Amino acid sequence: MIDSVTAVRDLAQHEGETVTLQGWLYNKRGSKSLYFLILRDGTGLAQCVVNEEQVDADSFEAASAATQESALRITGTVVADERQVGGYEVQATAVELLSLAEEYPISPKAHGVEFLMNNRHLWLRSQRQWAIMRVRNRIIQSIHAFFQEDGFIQMDPPILTGNAVEGTSTLFELDYFDEPAYLTQSGQLYGEAMALAHGKIYTFGPTFRAEKSKTRRHLTEFWMIEPEMAFYDLDMDMTLAEGLLQRVATDVLRDCADELALLERDTTALQKATEGGFPRVHYSEAVEILRSDETQQMLDAEISDLEAEQAALTTERDENRARYGQAKKGEKRRIDAREIAINGRLDEIEESLRNLPQWKESAANFEWGNDFGGSDETVLTKHFDRPIIVHRFPAAIKAFYMKRDPEDDLLALGMDVLAPEGYGEIVGGGERATDLDFLKEQIAAHSLPQEVFEWYLDLRRYGSVPHAGFGLGLERTVAWVCGLPHVRETIPFPRLLGRLNP
Repeated sequence: MIDSVTAVRDLAQHEGETVTLQGWLYNKRGSKSLYFLILRDGTGLAQCVVNEEQVDADSFEAASAATQESALRITGTVVADERQVGGYEVQATAVELLSLAEEYPISPKAHGVEFLMNNRHLWLRSQRQWAIMRVRNRIIQSIHAFFQEDGFIQMDPPILTGNAVEGTSTLFELDYFDEPAYLTQSGQLYGEAMALAHGKIYTFGPTFRAEKSKTRRHLTEFWMIEPEMAFYDLDMDMTLAEGLLQRVATDVLRDCADELALLERDTTALQKATEGGFPRVHYSEAVEILRSDETQQMLDAEISDLEAEQAALTTERDENRARYGQAKKGEKRRIDAREIAINGRLDEIEESLRNLPQWKESAANFEWGNDFGGSDETVLTKHFDRPIIVHRFPAAIKAFYMKRDPEDDLLALGMDVLAPEGYGEIVGGGERATDLDFLKEQIAAHSLPQEVFEWYLDLRRYGSVPHAGFGLGLERTVAWVCGLPHVRETIPFPRLLGRLNP
């Protein structure tokens, strides 16, 4: 190991100096006497120029032999070049082949989702996945900073529990020394206990849901951030959730511009999230919006626009194909690349045109008292240019521990934050019930065993106070911030229905 290794991200600090890089070969092009090696080291990419006249024979042989993902150590001089990724390149003086890679299974050609998921351990090395994980890391840092700066302390709830939180139908059950136990659905109940000890706490850990769902928003294992605050009411809870998401959007826009650009993320919606507050929409108002003529007209207009775009793209593709035979090699490459882009967009349009008529019908016939489905959330947020907070849901569709609205016993003091652009619920929470007898009644009404909740009921017996909290799903937040079509790309190794490996 070399002590004075330089990270690619730091090349700007070493212009004109000799540095040593260590990493993996991302791409290579060249001729008999000159190679251009694109090296990745986890912090970025750098072009390293290997000229046969400026390196020894062993170095040039190493550059010649290196295959994609071979490990290399390259020494050379840092030269500014705005044409190159990062604005700098390295003029190599020595190249050492540390490990020769076998033929790499992931090539520049298009691969199916199943293939990429089966090779997730290698897919993580791609530029797109690299950018997503960098943004995920920044979001995590932002969340911790937001809470720590506001006097919260992080505490850790158990992963193995003896009780349900979000309903018994989505529990992963296991045997715990001849006693039934479950993988946690949420750290919230334990968070309440910790908040009554410390005032303001947050948990940050894995949670599990045995939902047999294959939607683009669902994982069976995901990470949740769950603050709980003593002496908080619903309005304070909503304000905190809003502030957290604004902090996340602000930090990512400032610190991850390169990653968002690589992902081709339109940052308009993220920027809007940092400007002013989030609209707060009563559940009943949200139902009226869904059922309105305005919503129907908006969806009709979207269908019309998509059909026009579909026709234009199809015409462009046909015209490109007609001139392909007479095109030169470089033009053919551009036509091929454009066709891949067109086909991808046409697939998206076709899916939208399949879905929108169903969404129209669902919105028009939505009944007060139902919970919002994914399509309802998508349609609702189309009326806004930033996240919205829907509050005071029917109590019948909320968890047993949710406090009732004192002005209407049919409503719970709950809230969901819905992200725009079809990303739906990323935060769910509310004010917790404080009345001991009410909670006993709810536990019985939900057919839950009271004995496993006695410790939770103690929180109401000894110093009960108004308190509130929420859960933020990390992966859904990453999907929204990065503009990803599916949560499977938001976590290093996703666990989905039917997928436990790699």
